[in-house]
Amino acid sequence: MPEASQTADVSTAPAPGSHPAPDADPLSSGTADGPPEAADGPPATADGPSGAVNGPSGAAGGLPGARVSPEALDEHATPYGRPGKPLAKNPFLIGLTAGMGLLTAWALAQALVTSRSVIVLVVVAMFLALGLNPAVEALQRRRLARRWAISIVFGAVILFFVLFGLAIVPPVSQEAASFISAVPGYTQELLANPTLKELDSDYQILTRIGDYITSGGLAQTVAGGLVGAGAVVFNAFFSGVTLLVLTLYFLGSLPSIKDYLFRLVPSSRRERTRGLGDEIISGIGGYVAGNLLISVIAGVVTWVFLAFAGVEYALALALVVAVTDLIPLVGATIGAVLVSGVALLQSVTLGIVCAIFFLVYQQVENYLVYPRVMKRSVDVAPAVTVIAALFGGALLGIVGALLAIPVAAAIALIIREVVIPRQARL
Repeated sequence: MPEASQTADVSTAPAPGSHPAPDADPLSSGTADGPPEAADGPPATADGPSGAVNGPSGAAGGLPGARVSPEALDEHATPYGRPGKPLAKNPFLIGLTAGMGLLTAWALAQALVTSRSVIVLVVVAMFLALGLNPAVEALQRRRLARRWAISIVFGAVILFFVLFGLAIVPPVSQEAASFISAVPGYTQELLANPTLKELDSDYQILTRIGDYITSGGLAQTVAGGLVGAGAVVFNAFFSGVTLLVLTLYFLGSLPSIKDYLFRLVPSSRRERTRGLGDEIISGIGGYVAGNLLISVIAGVVTWVFLAFAGVEYALALALVVAVTDLIPLVGATIGAVLVSGVALLQSVTLGIVCAIFFLVYQQVENYLVYPRVMKRSVDVAPAVTVIAALFGGALLGIVGALLAIPVAAAIALIIREVVIPRQARL
């Protein structure tokens, strides 16, 4: 009968939320309208609407198969409340972000200005390491270990500074002692001068000088000058030692530094970047080596001339010319003026002869020696060299003038190898 069949169907249907028996047919356990699960959707997954965590019928929400309300789901997913709208367009947040950005930029600028001396030391040390690296590699090509090659090159640098000090300090000390011992004689000559006596009778110059000395003003001035000079000497000594140590470290770890910097470049551009970088480093090394060779030539020629002419302290003055000749554009002129002035104090004729010698030698160096030495290391137009040296000197002084020419050569190489070919393909 129909009523009995309905009753049998109801009695055999599984309870809501229950699972079929293991031996039951999965297809027979569903309803007439769909798959074994509830009529609301497909079987639940971890990410779906009825997952174990996020779904309405997961284990976290209650019994298997039970439905969870959206309010209960939101409370479970966000126990501290639903997040509000983003503050990206909030004017207060935009102003705060802009203000923090400005303060950060100002702090970075102040840090750079404060640490300018340290940055200059690091840059100069790296520049010297790149300049000494060709000598180290030349010794390595003679089957010498890199550490021993670095020791030999660095020892030669230290030896040069020691010899420079031994040649400069004794003449300066002797001249200072001679001047101090001659001060009483100069004072007596001034006191016996009729013009000074007349000025003293009119303006009491000597009386005021005596009052200044006895009042202690001169002692304070001298003490302040000595303290300032001592601070300058100490800072120069500390900077020199720091520069030598940094140069030694950079020279020892230069291959690893190069490899690390090249690994920061994308792999598709790494080979070309490595080639350009090696060319730039080789150019810097060639420039430093060439500049040192030119300075050595200038010092040797100057020493031979001064010794032949009979100028006192010929070796010390020749070393001064060699050191100042390292400075681009104005270095040779500074050395010539200093040496000519010292020779002029010894004899007017000798000073004039020295000035003529340096005038002739600078022409020979500028038009014969410099182009032959630098033609393989620095490929820069003369006008660009002058402009780069002027800008470098204005920015960083002598250090900037030294770094300007190899930097200009590196920029010229990048423009020639990268920018011009790219513009030609457009």
